[in-house]
This record gives sequence, structure tokens and C-alpha cells, in this order.
Amino acid sequence: MDLTQLLSLSTLGPWMLSMLFGLVIGATPGLTATMAVALIIPVTYYMPPLTGLSMVIGVSASSIFAGDIPATYLRIPGTPASAAAVLDAYAMTQKGDSGLPLSLDVYCSAIGGTVGVLLLIFVAPALARFALRFTHFQYFWLGIFGLSMSAILSQGNALMGVVSASLGMLLSTVGTDLTTGHYRFIFDVMDLADGVGFIPVMIGMFGVCEVLRAVSRPERLGTTALSGSTRLPPASRVFSSIWRHKLTVLRSAVLGTVIGALPGAGGDVAAWVGYGTAKKLSRSPERFGTGCEEGVIAPTSANNAAIGGAWIPALVFGIPGDSITAIVLGAMIMYGLQPGPMIFQENRDMVNGIFAIALISQFMLIPVGLLGIKAFRQILRLPKNVVFALVLLFSIVGSYAMRSNYWDVGIMLAAGIAGFLLERVSVPLPPLILGLILGNMVEDNFRIGMLKSGGDYTAFIADPICAALIALILLTFFSAPLVRLIRRIFGPIRR
Repeated sequence: MDLTQLLSLSTLGPWMLSMLFGLVIGATPGLTATMAVALIIPVTYYMPPLTGLSMVIGVSASSIFAGDIPATYLRIPGTPASAAAVLDAYAMTQKGDSGLPLSLDVYCSAIGGTVGVLLLIFVAPALARFALRFTHFQYFWLGIFGLSMSAILSQGNALMGVVSASLGMLLSTVGTDLTTGHYRFIFDVMDLADGVGFIPVMIGMFGVCEVLRAVSRPERLGTTALSGSTRLPPASRVFSSIWRHKLTVLRSAVLGTVIGALPGAGGDVAAWVGYGTAKKLSRSPERFGTGCEEGVIAPTSANNAAIGGAWIPALVFGIPGDSITAIVLGAMIMYGLQPGPMIFQENRDMVNGIFAIALISQFMLIPVGLLGIKAFRQILRLPKNVVFALVLLFSIVGSYAMRSNYWDVGIMLAAGIAGFLLERVSVPLPPLILGLILGNMVEDNFRIGMLKSGGDYTAFIADPICAALIALILLTFFSAPLVRLIRRIFGPIRR
């Protein structure tokens, strides 16, 4: 492979422009990274393969990161993969320091993405073989494991977290039953036949809910700008924080890569699991959700690493790990490349080119991301009432844009009101979003697994991978009481 072609102006120019385009799409609530990649494909049609692929890979990396920008400033995740970053990044902004979480976002996104690409390069075949061992039985427990994060995301009240996640799962049952084709809980409203979209719900519960909280306190709607410094901190402070939490960065990146390699899981699941795992293993888990650096580092490292992970089954077996790689596979076929085991022998130079593009994109993400942060933070100079009006406008546009459906705008508004009321009775919102995202995955895999096993429940526990996932789920819920019991029994002996 000739690196001079990648580093030529004819390739770098479109590459950089595509990343800026991904930044705009990713930072706009409701416009997903998948949409950004889909929109860039027609532009690349008549370009040389490496130039076209550099644009496609670049736009996916920048749009995933960009979702963290409105999540930090406005409490609205730009993309589903950024929802986990809302919890601590916005809390840090409320404390008057939006620069640090966004700086951590951009550098940890680049580091996580680099780890994901390196794992893709060196262990792709092995990880892909492991990912293909997952059948419906394993995916069911993977979904339950993701839902068990609700106990961790609920600020010390595991019961309310489970209640919230259950509400999300109930919402996920609305629509067409994929197994029987019958409508469920649509109450003759055909707009609900496709289900309740989690993007309008997510925007409503994080965006509109915040507007309602502001309106309920008129003193917050003065003419002064949003408080706090918007300056980016010195690089030394950012690197010091990353070094202090280096194990969290590495663990989240590896975890994100593995989850990304599981077809259908994606960066949003990787971000939540990365966040939950970091909180579970932290020495001070009570700080999560209150503006904790680890709470920013973990999800942003995991969701960008998931991009590299999703390429593992895509390149090795032609099976897309998520919706983004599904579109990218189409682009590769358009360029005459056939993904699969033989691609490493027949098109080795092109594969090396893809690896190089993915690595360089992570380094390019830093200047592009910092530029996006500086551009977007100008919104903080506006009066508060204008900012909240823009939040509502972005929420409406983002909800409508996904399916061009006014019904989604109504769902978004209803979700905002429901989220406001739920928070008033101490029901956490993140587990509800998690339940809505994973509900279909859990139900579909359970029902298909039951059909495959002929109604034999033991098929869900017979496999070693299933057993390992069950053990992780039990550990999630019962590790804290178990530790307290051990301390109570052995504590006197130590003294």
C-alpha cells in the first residue's frame, strides 16, 4: 500500500471535509452517525476506493464523538451512543466546567478508537470467531446483562432502576410483533405500528425534561448567559486525568471492541456497559452521576472502540457488527471488494489501506473535535431563555428528522413530560432508555431461542458463555451485599 496516496491533498481534503460533516450531523440531536454515513455514500461513488473509504470511515468516527457535545452542553445526546455520557458530562457543566469533559471526550474517543483499530488489526480473526459463537441464547443473556446495568445507573436505588428499566422494556413491546406479525398495544394508532422510537424518547427525556425543569424554576430563565467557564483546559490537565484513569480507558476500550464485534450490539450498548462496569469497579461509585471524570472517560472510550470492533465480523465474515458497518459493507462492494475470509489474500493492500485510514482518522479526530467544541460552545454566550428555546427547537427537529413523522414529535414531547414527572418521584431516566434500547433484543432472542429449543428452558443455561453471562449478572446485583456480608463475618478477625 502506498501511503502517499492517503496523505495526498486529493485524499486529505475530502477526508477532512467529511469529518467536519460528521461533526455537524453528530452534534445535531436526532441525526445519527448511521445517517451521516448514509448521506456521505453517494458523494463517494465516483471517487477512488481509498479516498471514498477514508470519507466513510472518517465521518463515522467524528459523528460518534460529536454526539457528546450537545450531551455535555445541553443534556441532549447528539447520537444514541452518547446517551451514557450525559450523566457526568452535563453534571460537570452544571458545576461550571464544560471544557474538561469535552476535552476528555475528544482525547478518550481518539484513544478508544485507536485501541479498537489495533485490536481489529491484530486479533480480528480470533475475536470474530468468538463473536460467531453467540447464538440467540447468548444474545438473550447479553441483553439481560446490559439491563442489569440499571442497578448501577440508578444512583444508589437499585429497585427504582429496575422499575425504570422495566418501563422501558414495556415501551419496547409497542408495535408489530416480529414473530407473529400482529400489532401490540397500538390502540388503532397506525403510527405506532413501527414501535416507539428510542431516539424521540431519548431526546424528550434528556432535552425537553431539562427545559421543563428550567421553566419550573423561573429564576433560571434570566438574561444572563449559561454560567461557568467554556475554556478548554491545558492539555497537561487533560492528560493527567487520562493517565490517572488509564486502566478505565484501556478496560472500556477493550470492552467496547468486544461488544462492537457482536453483531447488533453497537456503540450505544458498549457505552452503557463501559459506564456501568467503570462504576462497578470504582473505589468511589457514589461519585458517578455527579460530575465524575471516570463517568465521562468510560463511555466515550467504549463507544468509539466499538467502531473498530464492528469491523471485525464485517471484514472477516462479511457480517456487519452494526448499522454503520452494514452501510460501509455496501460501499466496499460498490468498489469491487468482497468482504470475507478471502479478502485478506485477494485484496491485502486494500485491507491495509482500510487499517491505515481507521488509525489516521483517530488522530485527525483530535483537531477536528477541538474545532467542533470551540464552534459549538458559542451557544453558551446566548441568554438562558434563548438557549432553552434552541434546545426545544433542536428536540423537535431531531425527533422529526429520523422518520419525517410528526407522531415522533408528539412522542418526544410526551416523553419529556413523563421524564419530568418520573424524576420528581426519584425514578432515574437512564435505565428507562436502556430498557427501550435492549427490550426488543431480549424479547426477540428469547422467543427465537425457545422456538429453536422446542420450549426447553435449559438451552439458555447449558452453554458456557451463557453461564459466564449469568454469573456476571448475579455479580452485578449481589456483589455489594456479598462484600458487606464478608466484611461483617471477617471484619472482627482482622481487628
